[in-house]
Amino acid sequence: MTAEHKPVKKLMILGAGIYQLPLIRKAREMGLYTIAVSIPGHYPGFAEADKCLYINTTDVSGILAAAEEEKIDGICTTGTDVCVPALAAVCEALHLPGISVPAASVLSDKCAMKEMFKKGGVRTADFRVAESFEEAGQAAEEIGYPVMAKAPDSSGSRGITKVESFEDLKEAYDEAVKVSRSGRIVVEKCLTGGYEIGLDAFILNGEAVLFLPHNKEVYKTRRAGMPAGHSFPFRGSEALTEELERQLALAVKASGADNCAVNADIMIVDGLPYFLEMGGRCGATGIPEVASYYTGADYYRLIIEAALGQAEKPGDLSARPCMSRLVFSDRTGTITRIDREGLARLKTGPVLDISLDYEEGEKVYLPENGTDRIGQVILATADEEECAGLMAKIGKCIFVDEKPVII
Repeated sequence: MTAEHKPVKKLMILGAGIYQLPLIRKAREMGLYTIAVSIPGHYPGFAEADKCLYINTTDVSGILAAAEEEKIDGICTTGTDVCVPALAAVCEALHLPGISVPAASVLSDKCAMKEMFKKGGVRTADFRVAESFEEAGQAAEEIGYPVMAKAPDSSGSRGITKVESFEDLKEAYDEAVKVSRSGRIVVEKCLTGGYEIGLDAFILNGEAVLFLPHNKEVYKTRRAGMPAGHSFPFRGSEALTEELERQLALAVKASGADNCAVNADIMIVDGLPYFLEMGGRCGATGIPEVASYYTGADYYRLIIEAALGQAEKPGDLSARPCMSRLVFSDRTGTITRIDREGLARLKTGPVLDISLDYEEGEKVYLPENGTDRIGQVILATADEEECAGLMAKIGKCIFVDEKPVII
């Protein structure tokens, strides 16, 4: 059979939102037939995929039936936790490369995840699992305020609240339960006196072929903090980096994660890393873009090749400083004007990319979680002062209710 007559491989991508769109584009660039799966909605991936299936990405049996009918060659996702159990079920049933069902299960449920950290010797904050408000109150008293109340099975920082006292616990508990599919929540000690970082890695045949600790920019909402950007190179010491590698190895062994990307949120307190959580997929907030620029290894391509059983360990890696930043609106309102010529003029020098998720006339919100972003910026610099200046200029090109956004 000649090359031009080889059957095109089919890749199912779970999710069609802003974080899966680059994955869909990369797959099509690689000549694959893309099948985007998501609930109906205003998701940009639907317009660019070869085929769209309107199935909830948490519907394991529905996605498995669709994958069997489509006779897919691979399945993958990025930037979301909720669909990982369905992805694993498809891989197991169709004998495709990817994360295992047990690993997906433990890494998609913060209750099971925290227990896994504890049993596996992974350093983590003290915690309790609560199935009622009364249990949450008892847990908080035992742990000691402040605590974090967390929904165990959501993503995008939804259902997470910092709680300073018992008087604030009921609202936080209700917020977590509202997005918890199991009705349980995690009550976790709020680690203070430290700072948060991120860690992404790609595990291939039991080896971390990419190990990428990175600096994290945290946006403070009224409930808690959420990721607003990341930068390389990592500013931690050599000793901290070595301890991160050791803790990651423990977490990977305990979870069974393999042939997949992993993404961890970590607090550094007194020079020691505490794993808050870890997902069995690549991170969001521009992580694949900056990881690709920093290393020279195309992260989206690696995710896709791993799903098709074609991935190899990346070769020599570069180390180019870079950072991502999400664009948020400082108020709820309607985008009345976008100065696209002004944005185009800014795409020089360190500005690698400016992408907006909304058009004029669409409503945007004061951010409560990661889904409230209005865009993303990728910069070929790790200089925070330079970044702040550029973000201020970008904000002056986006008008909400006739006034420029303050970033």
